[in-house]
Amino acid sequence: MHSRTILVTGATGNVGAELVRALAGQGEPVRALVRDADRAGTLPDGVEAAVGDLNDPASVAAALEGVRAAHLLAGYGGLPETLAHMRAAGVERVTLQSGSSATASDGTDNAVARYHIESEAAIRDSGLPWTFLQPNSFASNTLGWRDQLAQGDTVAAPFADVAVSVIDPRDIAAVAAHALTTGDLDGRTLRLSGPEALRPADRLRILGEVLGRDLTLRPQSDDEARAEMLAGMPEAYADAFLSFFVDGTIDETTVHPTVEQVLGRPPRTFRAWAEEHAGAFR
Repeated sequence: MHSRTILVTGATGNVGAELVRALAGQGEPVRALVRDADRAGTLPDGVEAAVGDLNDPASVAAALEGVRAAHLLAGYGGLPETLAHMRAAGVERVTLQSGSSATASDGTDNAVARYHIESEAAIRDSGLPWTFLQPNSFASNTLGWRDQLAQGDTVAAPFADVAVSVIDPRDIAAVAAHALTTGDLDGRTLRLSGPEALRPADRLRILGEVLGRDLTLRPQSDDEARAEMLAGMPEAYADAFLSFFVDGTIDETTVHPTVEQVLGRPPRTFRAWAEEHAGAFR
């Protein structure tokens, strides 16, 4: 049987869910890898669900029958073994959702950058045709403000002086879909950004305009930001993000032309993302 299906791992995540929708909307057969069978109900009609975990290569191998291309996420154990299963199954190409941190100037000394760099290296070594997607921070990270906005009109946020050309996950997914279905981007490493660099206060102002609210940013000190991050992630990861945005070891300010070059249209604006997701903040 000719391999036809496209496997999307992380299929209910910010990018994965958009990629599943994009491929299904193009009429492509899609198999969505989910860790929990209960999540399968969130998938679009006609999308096949497979239960598996990228930390368990055998579970991924079980989902590979008839797969011609696959979308992968960085940072999972056993990636070389997973890639070997893909070669054996006749997978023709992969995309990797990596990140801007793969370009960090402190390289593998940085805990977050390390897992992106190592994942890219494993795929390079696999012999499979690949495309690496290195997006900036997601517009959808703004959803992290929901709890504060439910309590009032002030948002405390870190790195207030850092402008980031945040990207809509839908654009990352659209580039991934193009890479998976055409092969035109094989062997390319693509830095992806939105169309404009915005500081946290800029994003909050735009969000407030969309919501009809007068919102105020309270900049966090770096110590406060670190303490808050430590409540939800390992210390090495908190230090990595401080390295990125305080020490400037990555550049997420520069606007890259890549999305428009690949898709033939500009990347979506943060305002468009905010308008689409306004209901999440009401």
